[in-house]
Amino acid sequence: MSTPLSRRALGGAAASVAAAATLGATAPSAQAIPTEPRERLFRAAHPRRHSRRPNILFILGDDLGWADLSSYGSPHIRTPHLDRLARGGVRFTDAYSGSATCSPTRFSLYTGRYPGRTKGGLAEPIADKSVGLEPTHPTLASLLRDSGYATALIGKWHCGYLPDYSPTRSGWDEFFGNFGGALEYYSKLGLGGEYDLYEGDAEYKDLRYYTRILTERASEYVSRDHERPWLLNLNFTTPHWPWIADGDEETSAEIVRRIKAGDRSALWHQDGGSIEKYREMVEGLDRSIGQILDVLKRSGQDQDTLVFFASDNGGERFSYNWPLAGNKGSLQEGGIRVPSILRWPARIDGGQVSDLPVFTPDWTATLLDLAGARPHPAYPLDGISLAGHLLHGAEVPERDLFWRVRGERALRRGDWKYYRGKSGRDQLFHLSEDTREQADRAPFEQARLSELRAAWERIDAGLLRY
Repeated sequence: MSTPLSRRALGGAAASVAAAATLGATAPSAQAIPTEPRERLFRAAHPRRHSRRPNILFILGDDLGWADLSSYGSPHIRTPHLDRLARGGVRFTDAYSGSATCSPTRFSLYTGRYPGRTKGGLAEPIADKSVGLEPTHPTLASLLRDSGYATALIGKWHCGYLPDYSPTRSGWDEFFGNFGGALEYYSKLGLGGEYDLYEGDAEYKDLRYYTRILTERASEYVSRDHERPWLLNLNFTTPHWPWIADGDEETSAEIVRRIKAGDRSALWHQDGGSIEKYREMVEGLDRSIGQILDVLKRSGQDQDTLVFFASDNGGERFSYNWPLAGNKGSLQEGGIRVPSILRWPARIDGGQVSDLPVFTPDWTATLLDLAGARPHPAYPLDGISLAGHLLHGAEVPERDLFWRVRGERALRRGDWKYYRGKSGRDQLFHLSEDTREQADRAPFEQARLSELRAAWERIDAGLLRY
């Protein structure tokens, strides 16, 4: 059964399709959801042959904005490989991250729960060794491993530091990547000047451009002769600051000099970057993903591999988020609505678009369901499985999507969003008519506002305090 698109999506479809021949040559209107040529509303493909349990390639970009892909409306960034991925599957227009910054969203993906259910998830984001993802907590990786999957994480972990926290302590058989929230792309120096590239729990020396290294590692993993289905969490740091594209070795050397001189703000690169440099980084990420997808196809595993791509939160300084307001760190749409693409050729038709509201914990529940793994009964999930919807067209019941960060709160129910920002004022937005969150309906919808605020507070009451 098809997923109905809101008036927001339908209203902009004709204009967007007309512009799609050039894919983003002009910015979409404020009420338009960009659509690719020949996209149709999502409909489950049934009857369909049964397939084996899928391999899972889950790819995260870092601080990539909702409209930073040409298939999502970027007027200046070209992402042909991710656009091709979308044409082969389903592109979600109303998909959200689990939080507005890096590590809480990763907690929500790995646990399938609100970040506020774990102490480590209260850090927004993790910045020291005091907290992390407790090894005793079941994860997507540990639950899949227990059901027969091989598991690996390549790239950014950002869920705690050695010696207490590590992917290999939380269900991943293999780990290659960085522990912290950011690193300089060539030297691999982190925020505190520490070297941060590891294989397992041991330092690994490689001073080439980081995105290139991760691409090679992921390609090698995918091309192996696997005897079991596998999960690969591939977490790029691109396009997170510092603003360094492949080949920018002079900029790298200057940042390294400042780090070694004790400048703890050097990695933030507040005095550098540009829209053009950001474009280079995103297009480099797209090429890397294209290389990995080509390896996957040559390996013969393409049909039976579920590939998912998203960003860990909204975009930052140079990101293109139009028409959304806000960016990383905020619970406005621009801080949590993210590009999200799912492809599984064996079971799901391509060329589709859905505006079903979903968020990170839903993907955890969905992947476990598709893989035949069960959540741990002592750690109930906060997301719902979309497997029945994706494979058989089952209705997805209306439910609440909940977010909480320090100083902000948000809850989405249907097209309505309750939001309280740092001003402390409760606001209410009707997203299908006001994607940009500019028309506060709270004065005219007091009963609805009270209902959604009470729903937010009921969920909040069950979470850990800051």
